[in-house]
Amino acid sequence: MFVVLPVLLIVIFLIYRINPMLGKTYSNEYFGIETYKSSVDKDGDGVDDQTDILNNVRAYIATKPIYQSKYYAGGYPDDGYGVCTDVVAQGLLGSGYDLRELVYQDRLDHPDDYENEAVDKDIDFRRVRNLLIYFRRTAIELTTDLNEKDEWQGGDIVIFPGHIGVVSDRRNRKGIPLLIHHGSNVQLSYEQDILESRANEIIAHFRIS
Repeated sequence: MFVVLPVLLIVIFLIYRINPMLGKTYSNEYFGIETYKSSVDKDGDGVDDQTDILNNVRAYIATKPIYQSKYYAGGYPDDGYGVCTDVVAQGLLGSGYDLRELVYQDRLDHPDDYENEAVDKDIDFRRVRNLLIYFRRTAIELTTDLNEKDEWQGGDIVIFPGHIGVVSDRRNRKGIPLLIHHGSNVQLSYEQDILESRANEIIAHFRIS
């Protein structure tokens, strides 16, 4: 009994860490936070980039991709599978940014900044370590302090060790935004209230410029 109880508590903690219960969510307006709108409309569809990226991320997760890491000739998964980087890549692709091409060109232009491995256009943009390097050069790098709530906006990109996601426009009762991400095949929801519990793991926070 004394052995089973600690093990059970650990299991419960891990389940919660992967699938935290989602309570009531709130908008920026509820906290008096002005919603950021980009001055750029890359694909010319009449929707600013910040809003467009978030909308396209939501459209992608609505397809309910299954978590599985596979290599694809052509780069972008086309069979209903995906990983964390695909959430970001699909959000950007629908907004006029081909991350596959952009990271490939950046690796050619700045080879010394990346790890010493063969350039592969079809996988490089799906590696978190490469996206960290690429976004640090091309995007706006913002605070990693969750207390600066107005600096966290839906459509922003957040990087953790080996993981990446997109900031939601929904917030918890403390005003901390949810995260839209794809982290495992046992993840019950693509939008979760986990930023606060992983605050110490946040490496970088970006906004497409």
